[in-house]
Amino acid sequence: MVKASAGGGGKGIRIVHEADALAAALRQASNEAQSAFGNGAVYVEKYIASPRHVEIQVLADGAGHAIHLGERDCSIQRRHQKLIEEAPSPAVSPELRARMGEAAVEAARAAGYKGAGTVEFLLDPAGHFYFMEMNTRVQVEHCVSEMVTGIDIVKTGIRIAAGEGLPLRQSDVTISGHSIEFRINAEDPANGFLPSPGTVTVWSPPGGPWVRLDSHVYQGYVVPPFYDSLLGKLVVWGRDRDEAIARGRWALAQFRVAGVATTIPFHRRVLDHPLFLAGTVSTHFIDEDLDGDQANGVEGAAESGPNVRP
Repeated sequence: MVKASAGGGGKGIRIVHEADALAAALRQASNEAQSAFGNGAVYVEKYIASPRHVEIQVLADGAGHAIHLGERDCSIQRRHQKLIEEAPSPAVSPELRARMGEAAVEAARAAGYKGAGTVEFLLDPAGHFYFMEMNTRVQVEHCVSEMVTGIDIVKTGIRIAAGEGLPLRQSDVTISGHSIEFRINAEDPANGFLPSPGTVTVWSPPGGPWVRLDSHVYQGYVVPPFYDSLLGKLVVWGRDRDEAIARGRWALAQFRVAGVATTIPFHRRVLDHPLFLAGTVSTHFIDEDLDGDQANGVEGAAESGPNVRP
């Protein structure tokens, strides 16, 4: 896999299956990276077939004290951009969590890292994990880690930056229940996730216990065509994964948006898919497992649900 060193959001990535294709992939990835990030540097890493994308949230004070908040599973992606995240991962055992967590903490310590960050791994079907990168910032999906640990990651990062030091020890961290985040994007999943700019004429999100929405959108908000299409993050919590899925189904069914297409019908479809319910998806889930009937299923959900553009 050829990847942009300054990359993100799935840009500047090419997969190479044959040696003869490497030169073109290097050139294409570098050009895309230069255009997107102003930096054309790329690197090469081992390509893992059918992996899960599992990342570890860390907090560190820059003086050798670092902890992790468990893992997030971010395997449901399209074009290397995440759509659904959950914590904890259904593929990670307590023993594997401890090993991945220690690897992430050691990486943060070795770098003298200070603040909140995320160490990202690929997890293969045999349970081997491979370092991908570290995101030195608060990520979109930090919410699910907050929901299962009760720790405010943003506040803790600010306190560290203010010189207070890390107020937590690893023994203070416990994982309670299960949380799932759905990225509500202004995209049309029935048409290849094409962007859907326009005016939001209806914005009626769900509420209630253990349902969280982080968003900047309001009725009358204009979605521009120039930026990331994220409208909001719908996050649910349950005592276990089954309850979180049930609460997610309810919240998505109550979420009413009009004026632009969104990913809500796609999320509803995923929550009913047997592979997701079994917790056995990989990063190829959308391309390989939803398969050619995805569009028909998504369109049906959109027509019968609340998320129809007038």
